[in-house]
Amino acid sequence: MKNFSFSLGLLFLVCACNSLDKKMALNNASVNQDFSEGKEIYNDFCMQCHMANGEGVTKVFPPLAKSDYLMTKTLESIKAIKYGLSGAITVNSIKYNTAMASPGLSDDEVANVMNYITNSWGNENTSLITEEEVSKVER
Repeated sequence: MKNFSFSLGLLFLVCACNSLDKKMALNNASVNQDFSEGKEIYNDFCMQCHMANGEGVTKVFPPLAKSDYLMTKTLESIKAIKYGLSGAITVNSIKYNTAMASPGLSDDEVANVMNYITNSWGNENTSLITEEEVSKVER
């Protein structure tokens, strides 16, 4: 009977831990995501200005790595990727005023690159951007 009680207790503990692991995985969805499509798009369209490490060029091309603008102004960041950007913005307390042309990406590609850059170089975004979200963004 002792072995049965011990086995039952052990089974309960394993199930409880497994359930907790699943909840943690859901809360940290971005950690387990494959951002390879977004990375490929970034390498093709964004890396020339924002650099391979996402650090940009100070006062010329804003950083995406640990970027307060990127992480707090999601709508504006989506608009910049989707339609381009002109005018001054401030990123990490530094003013940038270099125009960014629209790369001509589809809504799906914009979502993929947004998810890649918001989960790279010290950025962490647990709320992934969807193609549907991007499709609703207007100039």
